[in-house]
Amino acid sequence: MIRLDATAPGFPDAFTALVNARREADDDVARNVTHIIRRVRDEGDAALADLTRLFDKHELDTTGWAIDRAECLAAWEGLPDDLRAALELAAERIAVYHAKQRPEDRDEIDAQGVRLGARWSAVDAAGIYVPGGRAAYPSSVLMNAIPAKAAGVRRLVMVTPTPNGEVNPLVLAAAHIAGVDELWRVGGAQAIAALAYGTQRIAPVDVVTGPGNAWVAEAKRQLYGVVGIDMVAGPSEIVVVADGRNDPEWIAADLLSQAEHDPTSQSILFTDDAAFADAVAAAVEAQIPQLATAATARTSWDANGAIVLVPSLSDAIPLVDRLAPEHLELACDDAEALFAQVRHAGSVFLGRHTPEAVGDYVAGPNHVLPTGRRARFASGLSVLDFMKRTSFLALDPAGLAAIGPAAVALANAEGLPAHAKSVALRLGKG
Repeated sequence: MIRLDATAPGFPDAFTALVNARREADDDVARNVTHIIRRVRDEGDAALADLTRLFDKHELDTTGWAIDRAECLAAWEGLPDDLRAALELAAERIAVYHAKQRPEDRDEIDAQGVRLGARWSAVDAAGIYVPGGRAAYPSSVLMNAIPAKAAGVRRLVMVTPTPNGEVNPLVLAAAHIAGVDELWRVGGAQAIAALAYGTQRIAPVDVVTGPGNAWVAEAKRQLYGVVGIDMVAGPSEIVVVADGRNDPEWIAADLLSQAEHDPTSQSILFTDDAAFADAVAAAVEAQIPQLATAATARTSWDANGAIVLVPSLSDAIPLVDRLAPEHLELACDDAEALFAQVRHAGSVFLGRHTPEAVGDYVAGPNHVLPTGRRARFASGLSVLDFMKRTSFLALDPAGLAAIGPAAVALANAEGLPAHAKSVALRLGKG
């Protein structure tokens, strides 16, 4: 774990190294993913069967390619009451939040008498990827499927790896409550390729969303353009800005909530209180051995964790903006004032009683967020990722007379006489 002091002489270079630290896929991953994509494109289901046998250790022809709705319903009905209630609460809150994201169509006539506007429509089919290797995430099912349904997607396809042919019942239950139409037992880069190109069994989709490992992220990057994607997601990250009036145990747990995701996850604390920094560091060390995910959390914290001492919490915000973190907690008295200064973050959690973990499950906003400093230009998953906008125009003779001559002039200036003529003829100036 790195300890930095913003007042130290070497801090600018040390912090720049922290910002630029690379935690994502290497060139070998990119080459291997390229090979997998080509195999799926050329061989279809045969490649999926072979790659599933290699990576997930089961035969799709034996365990079954698809999981039907009846099995999902059975998983839902077999849940303990508390888990069913938790999923229902999460699904309801996510649905309400995302329903309000649906954009409105525009249709207006401007001062020149030109009718112009835009119409929003959902894509025909969307694919969602749900991890199933290191852990199973029913929350990811809800966070991807519910916005797609809110957008109006007609065919929603889910893919998830099933190591040794086994699938978590919670994932199936979440697929049921979220309204997934198709569920396939394939994962990894090969699943993304199948969604993009289609195979003999799996019809292609228009958009692919959802988190995954480095291979999945690389496949989405390489296939963008063949299919739409939400984002290229990297390792999880959290930044906490906290004063000394917090309970260090709380903040330590918040930092570890991301460290336990993956050895490449990153957790960073900014504080203006040196004694509090020491207390949080000690609390992290005490909590790690208590976790079932201790090995992962230990590797992540040791390799990528950091505590940064700043003169004041306001001094932390420009540094936070340079990191553009996936998750940002502002655990202090006047969180709103600091939030007003923040420009780059995927999602912000305000106040001492708003842990990032609640946003992963039941708060409502999406937990699929930009990582790796991409919050500088990208946003979290939303209804808009499953929709597209079609603009339209309508001119009558008066409207064309008002703006057409300018179009003719510009077309001629660009050396495109057919463009100019198509307008000029309608103006009677052919």
